[in-house]
Amino acid sequence: MKRSLMVGLMAASMIVSLFAALKQNDKAPDFATKASLAGKEFDFSLKAALAKGPVVVYFYPSAFTGGCNIEAHTFAENKEKFDAAGASIIGVSRDSIVRLNAFSADPQYCAGKIAVASDPDGAIATSYGLNKMNIKTGMKDSRGEEIDHEFTERTTFVITPDLKITATFSTADDKVSPAEHAQKSLAEVQRLASEKSSQN
Repeated sequence: MKRSLMVGLMAASMIVSLFAALKQNDKAPDFATKASLAGKEFDFSLKAALAKGPVVVYFYPSAFTGGCNIEAHTFAENKEKFDAAGASIIGVSRDSIVRLNAFSADPQYCAGKIAVASDPDGAIATSYGLNKMNIKTGMKDSRGEEIDHEFTERTTFVITPDLKITATFSTADDKVSPAEHAQKSLAEVQRLASEKSSQN
């Protein structure tokens, strides 16, 4: 009886760990996918982006929805500060590339400044230990268009060129607001830039 209980508890903990978001000091999975910047589709590679410096990979539920609009706008407003710290930004959602072309070009949100990538089957999100969120059937976005894809929980990772995660920010676990994802990520990449500068 005790042994079967222990086996059950171990199995349960393994399942939980499989779906726990990656944390600080974990190795980030590399990925490549279709992305959009200023309404133009391109092939994004995390490995290629990391060759230039740290990358902020932020997962969000859906383009053209309340919190995601705020988050994209805040990242776009601070893009020059991320550039100054030598960091790049990529948003990732289960939106189609067609939706992302519109979102990336929209002056109210990505404003042609930040790239957003498509993870239609959720494979990238899953590799980062992120959960799928349930959505209501017939849910519409801020443009009044029906959303036809699943959501990924809002979580941001700051990744260094050696694929090390230096910070993770989660709305689900840490109650970080959409705007704070951008603000906290900026503080982290500025810290990394300062640390690198002091070593030179």
